[in-house]
Amino acid sequence: MSKLVIIGNGIAGVTVARHVRKRSDIEIMIISAETEHFFSRTALMYIFMGHMTYEHTKPYEDCFWQKNRIDLKQDYVDEINTETKVLTLASGEKIDYSQLVMATGSQSNKFGWPGQDLPGVQTLFNYQDLLLMEENSKHAKHAVIVGGGLIGVEMAEMLISRGIEVTFLVREERFWGNILPDDEAKLVQQHAEIHGVHFKFSTELNTITAGNNGRVNAITTSTGEELACDFVGLSVGVHPSITLAAKSNMAVGRGILVNDFLETNIADVYAVGDCAEIEVVEGRNRIEPLWYTGKMQGETLARTITGDKTKYDRGIWFNSAKFFDVEYQTYGFVANEPIDGIDSFYWQHPKENICVRITYQTDTQVVTGVNTFGIRMRHNIWQHWLSHHCTLKYVLQNLRTANFDPELFRHYEKNIITAFNKQYPSNKLTLSPLQWLTKRFTKEQTNAQ
Repeated sequence: MSKLVIIGNGIAGVTVARHVRKRSDIEIMIISAETEHFFSRTALMYIFMGHMTYEHTKPYEDCFWQKNRIDLKQDYVDEINTETKVLTLASGEKIDYSQLVMATGSQSNKFGWPGQDLPGVQTLFNYQDLLLMEENSKHAKHAVIVGGGLIGVEMAEMLISRGIEVTFLVREERFWGNILPDDEAKLVQQHAEIHGVHFKFSTELNTITAGNNGRVNAITTSTGEELACDFVGLSVGVHPSITLAAKSNMAVGRGILVNDFLETNIADVYAVGDCAEIEVVEGRNRIEPLWYTGKMQGETLARTITGDKTKYDRGIWFNSAKFFDVEYQTYGFVANEPIDGIDSFYWQHPKENICVRITYQTDTQVVTGVNTFGIRMRHNIWQHWLSHHCTLKYVLQNLRTANFDPELFRHYEKNIITAFNKQYPSNKLTLSPLQWLTKRFTKEQTNAQ
């Protein structure tokens, strides 16, 4: 009987297992050294802040796996023999497979800073990191976080919730400067500062030093400044975990190289999620270290494994995040700097941390992307608009149909239209009150949903 073995129990690997089980009765085993059961990695911060327990982060009851005949093994995989199709575990146990899925995820970046391995210095990526952060922050008074990524924002919020002062070193001239346009970056920066974050822009880590007790007690920056601290969080991104694949004759680049069907160069071996690098004909290969793309890849690969060979199609780019209590969504492509041939319309609430930026082609007015802060948008609506090349005028006139905020939340579409009309009086938009009430129920929008 066929046996599917999946290395890694993150969202990508678990999705493969669940969807293969829906379509097949083959034997399935998931191997992971991190935790016995799948949990929501994005919820780690809420465990630390006391909003949830670890048990709350598990989407499925422990009995789910036995009920669905998915075997779980908590161990490291030391070696893969792709010729004999046998795995060797750290415990010495041998596991055979018919098909193998590499879902080994990512690991945090470190760049060889002096002192980066001192006690009190850490990254935040897995459950073990969370336990270490509990220990390292027990007596901390001041923390330095290096790198302006989302993990750094999470660490800042976590530490501030414990009354620990946070200084943020950001290499760029503004927060998330390689992703966000200036207006959105300022909004996030100011909101974080209100919550107690102290930013140092255009500043990099130079060295980390220890005190008499052997633990971190200060850092020096690229500007020569010394900052006293008793906790250092390293959040300078992640890279695919490829060590096991590389020593197992799998082709690797930045990640494990796969084609559009998520197949590696080895027969019956696949890769999904953060560790997979999708080869493209033109341009830079793609690594997609996102929760939702891992889930999509897992669903796609399950079809291929069960006999329905299916090409992975990411569709319209999407991502979301949370900066303290401000929710962020992006669809399509919104550049951090101006691009020839692309214009944008930007609206920001005068008092609240709410804004919308819609980018569009200058000549055709076709919308190419959107950033939203503080307004929840419907994924399916924006996917429809972007894939069907809808114009800016159409999107603005129908913007309320995309609003996904809970009932009784204030709506700002009229304010947005008013701002657009002031900025572009020659392209003035009109929409009657009756249209505002009925627009979401039109046949076209029903089909879009």
